[in-house]
Amino acid sequence: MTARTLDNYPTRLDRAMAPIARMEPTVWGQEADGPLCDADLRAVATDGYLLRPQTLGQNWLTPVAEELDRISRQAGDDDPRIVRERQGSLRSVFEPHVFSDVIAEIIGLDTVLPVARQLLGSDVYLHQARINVMPGFIGSGFYWHSDFETWHAEDGMPAMRAVSCSIALTENFAYNGSLMVMPGTHKTFYPCVGATPERNYDSSLIRQEIGVPDHDTLTAAAARHGIAQITGPPGTGLWFDCNIMHGSGSNITPYPRSNIFLVFNSVVNKLCEPFAAAEPRPEYLAARTAQPYSMQAAAS
Repeated sequence: MTARTLDNYPTRLDRAMAPIARMEPTVWGQEADGPLCDADLRAVATDGYLLRPQTLGQNWLTPVAEELDRISRQAGDDDPRIVRERQGSLRSVFEPHVFSDVIAEIIGLDTVLPVARQLLGSDVYLHQARINVMPGFIGSGFYWHSDFETWHAEDGMPAMRAVSCSIALTENFAYNGSLMVMPGTHKTFYPCVGATPERNYDSSLIRQEIGVPDHDTLTAAAARHGIAQITGPPGTGLWFDCNIMHGSGSNITPYPRSNIFLVFNSVVNKLCEPFAAAEPRPEYLAARTAQPYSMQAAAS
């Protein structure tokens, strides 16, 4: 395992610490480096996120839905990559590209991989992939958090040079648990209080309680930055920075919500020893081989 580097973003502390200004740029590439125009790049740099309609064509939606149904039926209950709600319904499928060639092909689409490379200004690899499922009536939400806080603390991601792409597989309404973000919060790191329990991921994938800011911090962040609700039809892609504060409410409507969630990390931002955990999380949660994705796909 790569030795730990200097910790610029301490977290999981025994006492509260003031927020820390981001040290890295949000956008590393330029307009000539990929499909995003200069206005798109400025939006990501300013707000920390960008909506891209028709990231996934309509012809993909039925095959992906069929694959998700197949994975849910065939995967064993003892497979840790299959995460279920407390009452047994499907919540997340990690490494869906390993289960399905159809999903693996989506990662390499012109509307996906080149955008990740442009935003991060380098070759990229897949740090994590999953499909999030929020069934009607019973789907539970995700509490406010910064993904980078977890990836830094528990995976050993040294710098903020990662980006996520969430692709809607169903309609994301304002009322069926769609994602909320606090625009601009990606420019600030909010240290969290509370040590990381052993195998924290066993419970945090269902309900995150460690690595989340306190109520006063969230209230101040919302007052300063506001909250944006992310909605859109199936196929819509949401690109958002690794450090933006985001979360979602539960889904008590009859309308399910499902999204493919892809995390790209720069190959130069290799994981080291965790900064605030005794051991790194498993490979299916945090890939530790920083091989450019094109090579991964060719070798699989």
